[in-house]
Amino acid sequence: MSTIRKDYVRPLDIKHGRVDLSHGSGGRAMAQLIEELFARHLGNEYLAQGDDGARLPVANGRLVMATDSHVVSPLFFPGGDIGCLSVHGTINDVAVMGARPLYLAAGFILEEGYPLADLARIVESMAAASHEAGVPIVTGDTKVVEAGKADGVFITTTGVGALREGLDLSGANARPGDAILVSGDLGDHGMAIMSVREGLEFSTAIRSDTAALHGLIEAMLKTGADIRCLRDPTRGGLATTLNEIARQSRVGVMLEEKAIPVKPEVGAACEFLGLDPLYVANEGKLVAIVAEADSGRLLAAMRAHPLGANAARVGTVIADDHHFVQMTTGMGGRRIVDWLTGEQLPRIC
Repeated sequence: MSTIRKDYVRPLDIKHGRVDLSHGSGGRAMAQLIEELFARHLGNEYLAQGDDGARLPVANGRLVMATDSHVVSPLFFPGGDIGCLSVHGTINDVAVMGARPLYLAAGFILEEGYPLADLARIVESMAAASHEAGVPIVTGDTKVVEAGKADGVFITTTGVGALREGLDLSGANARPGDAILVSGDLGDHGMAIMSVREGLEFSTAIRSDTAALHGLIEAMLKTGADIRCLRDPTRGGLATTLNEIARQSRVGVMLEEKAIPVKPEVGAACEFLGLDPLYVANEGKLVAIVAEADSGRLLAAMRAHPLGANAARVGTVIADDHHFVQMTTGMGGRRIVDWLTGEQLPRIC
């Protein structure tokens, strides 16, 4: 990353300035934005190389790579913002594969006129999340589009991790009789977004659950339990995640409605808006499919970790040639938990 001359370049006005098209031109203004805002907060030995890519140490074991684009609206919400969300989301995509997250790359699409102060808040949030997780952002890219062509900020993050030999976690591994566990209350992230968007107020504020899950996953793997699959139920929530696994593994799923943890305020918000919490996005929860014999000790390990304190067993994998996800309701009936049709919640991750 080249250094620009300070003797004739006025420092960025972070407090009052706005993104303009010159910040994406490849010229001096872009170099200044990168140096004074992005590198200032995200800087590390790899990013400081200043080249078109980062030279990284060779990792032991197989590599896992994941990428995700983040277009959340609003950009700031109770419990987080698009910055920490973009870091957590990609770390989790790598971690649920059983890999240890190592590095992140970040691409930014900025809208002309976006306040530099808000952009700085987002980058600071990314830096804090990256530092806390121990996963540095080692390279990146910035583009600027004309006003009205975006929605403030879009962020794409790519993560790389190292997968230990012999570990094979996949949605194709579920078997009849396996237990289905979740790491905690469902629907927090999606309803935190919707509560802001709809101006809803509850006696207890709804906050996003956005968090990096690799520490929890490491604790789970250390138990030696026969874990078949891990997933983070983001867009489409638990329902979509389990439908994906059922199709991949060619099995069915039976859920128990009473066992599914949902905060009362989240349940109330869902009821008010006519939403089903099973389909609402999460950003700091995981789903685990585990052999029945190991389910008890895995659940205990999850509950011993701060991010799994309210973990629960919510169902069982069953044999089903139709690969349906079903649920025993609180009234003792049974219903199909089908794929989401259409878009239940717009722009939440």
